[in-house]
Amino acid sequence: MQDNHVSNKVTAATLLITFGIIYGDIGTSPLYVMKAILGETHSIQKMIVYGGVSCIFWTLVFQTSVKYVWLTLKADNQGEGGIFSLYSLIKKKGKNLIIPTIIGASALLADGIITPPVSVSSAVEGLTMLDGLQDLPTIPIVITILSILFLFQRYGTNKVGKIFGPFMFIWFSMLFGLGLLHIIHTPEIIEALNPVYAYDLLAKYPHGFWLLGAVFLCTTGAEALYSDMGHCGRKNIRISWVYVKICLVVNYLGQASWLLTQEGTLLDGRNPFFEMMPQWFLIPGIMVATGAAVIASQALITGSFTLINEAINLGFWPRTMIIQPNEFKSQVYIPIINFLLWCGCVFVVLYFETSSNMEAAYGLAITITMLMTTFLLAYYLMFYLKLHKIIIAAILSIFVVIETSFFIANVVKFKDGGYIALLIAGIFLVVMYCSYYGKILNSRNLKYVKIKKYGKILGELSEDKTINKYSTFLFYLTKSTNPRNIEKYVMQSILAKRPKRADYYWFVNINRDNQPYTLNYAIEPIVEQKIYRITFNIGFRVQPKTEQYIKKVINDMYINGELELKYLNQNLKKYNQDPDMKFVLIEKFPSIESTLTMKEFFTLKMYYLLKKIEYNIPKSFGLEKNDVVVEQVPLYYHQQTVKDLVRIK
Repeated sequence: MQDNHVSNKVTAATLLITFGIIYGDIGTSPLYVMKAILGETHSIQKMIVYGGVSCIFWTLVFQTSVKYVWLTLKADNQGEGGIFSLYSLIKKKGKNLIIPTIIGASALLADGIITPPVSVSSAVEGLTMLDGLQDLPTIPIVITILSILFLFQRYGTNKVGKIFGPFMFIWFSMLFGLGLLHIIHTPEIIEALNPVYAYDLLAKYPHGFWLLGAVFLCTTGAEALYSDMGHCGRKNIRISWVYVKICLVVNYLGQASWLLTQEGTLLDGRNPFFEMMPQWFLIPGIMVATGAAVIASQALITGSFTLINEAINLGFWPRTMIIQPNEFKSQVYIPIINFLLWCGCVFVVLYFETSSNMEAAYGLAITITMLMTTFLLAYYLMFYLKLHKIIIAAILSIFVVIETSFFIANVVKFKDGGYIALLIAGIFLVVMYCSYYGKILNSRNLKYVKIKKYGKILGELSEDKTINKYSTFLFYLTKSTNPRNIEKYVMQSILAKRPKRADYYWFVNINRDNQPYTLNYAIEPIVEQKIYRITFNIGFRVQPKTEQYIKKVINDMYINGELELKYLNQNLKKYNQDPDMKFVLIEKFPSIESTLTMKEFFTLKMYYLLKKIEYNIPKSFGLEKNDVVVEQVPLYYHQQTVKDLVRIK
């Protein structure tokens, strides 16, 4: 576990931090779940109320407590969690794991756009219950709150994050108190936890099965328990979840108790969460609910930044400008993603207008993420926990049945707005697919040569004073995993046309490690004092600072007597103590001689389009722009020879 992360040590402080970071999404679900189950068409009946609470309780037991809190949290990658961390653990254990990974990640990002509008709208709409504010337009208020939230992302969440934990503890305590207030008057409502009521609702009530689409909203934040594990630690999550779950269940029971006092009527736009509050508590209740909704939104935004950062480092996303607003590694700010999320949230608010309408789009995408996590989890159980296949099949079959049922129930939301969530997820999916597979296609037909073979001629070139020196240190980035091989076009770049003379030639490989915060290197001398191959192993959550690393490596080698650094003579030191460095980056473009299939054409077209708009390569690798030279070479793919050209007299 990294020192900048909250460790697995459990204290009052770490538990408070966990409340603020982990439970924003799942913790605000009481704002809209019971309202969504009853909707506008179902009259309040005991079967729906009891059955709904029973379904919620057993969903929290199986889907949240068992699957995520108990089982999935075991799959930690050096303390880090999330679908990309899980993929990094198991990617060598099975074929075609990339597709379910990027499907799950894309759906999770779509959820990050829909959750903030739903949570904030549900809280702000409580204002319409106040006397004189029944016709209050809530859309401008919701958009203003969300805009301020996104505006402050650039400053980081460290300072404001310190109040998140205590505030969310107050929120959960409020949930518990409000629920208990009603349970005391109708203690028989506790019977609703009996699974028989869930069965009766799903099997006997007309169209009862389809209510699972609304029930599922109670566990949409379960994925965050795993994604944010690195911030809080497994033990803190497991212990704090006990209190959170009790508060949630008690509040749902309290809402059910109030609903039974309205039996036979329609909700007609009323929200049971606010209706159950004493009138004198309504204003502070709305204020606390709005604060909790903002914290829930913040958690989803921060999670989206982390997800995109990991996607970039694993090759699933175009290089994007990343800012670290403070000294904490786990906190990153990605301006373009912040802007896109804001645009998406504003669009959702304007398109759906009310939280009731937004609920129609909510849930469908995250069911897909959960199914993909279950699929990947099977490999972890098999290869890491080494459970027997029969036990794995038994465990996974339970989750597959539950999640498939939720997915089918949510499919009916497609025409009512679910298509928006799938459209957003689809856009993310296309970007990830084309970024990853476009890079693979772009690397096809690469020819490698032995570096040693060119050792002599590079040595002669380095000492040839008739050729103007190109640079003291000349660096090429290479994708070759074999330290003795180099791309053929790299040697052509050095030797062809105008040879590039340098005192030292360096071939640099940046290896994205499966571990989150790895940072080390290995040097392979090809020709002493002339040619070196260096491999940097960098964790998938670390933003590379390649040029700084290289300067430190050269300095350390000089101190250790491994590099002579002849340029450091007295004359040069008089004017400049630092050597000149050049980094040559080679980009490819499709040759007109290539023949592509439709799938290859689309993938490469999108890949090169994304490269045109991506963040500049030098900065993404941690290189100073003035030290970088970009060269282009043609990419030959399915090259065909000319056979039908005929000479005539």
